[in-house]
Amino acid sequence: MNSAWIVVAIVGVATIAFKAAGPVLIGRRALPPRIQSLVELLAPVMLIALVVTQTFGGDQEITVDARVVGVGAAGVAIWLRAHVIVAMAVAAAVTAGVRVIA
Repeated sequence: MNSAWIVVAIVGVATIAFKAAGPVLIGRRALPPRIQSLVELLAPVMLIALVVTQTFGGDQEITVDARVVGVGAAGVAIWLRAHVIVAMAVAAAVTAGVRVIA
């Protein structure tokens, strides 16, 4: 077993532990409102961080290419109240179109 699979296994076990920790430690008790508002923001913030790193990430530098235009188009679609799946399709189509043109 090489080191990459060991890392995958460790991350998998850590993910399961983190997901189980909430229900096990807190149970049915309600969180204080201030902490609850922070917990509710975690998923969107993590998603935004993932989108930004995947859009602009390159080989140790910031990369601006067709992905940026696609994400921008998806942002416009969301702003126009399109469904998330529609916005994803728009992003994919615009990114592919820009790559064909460029």
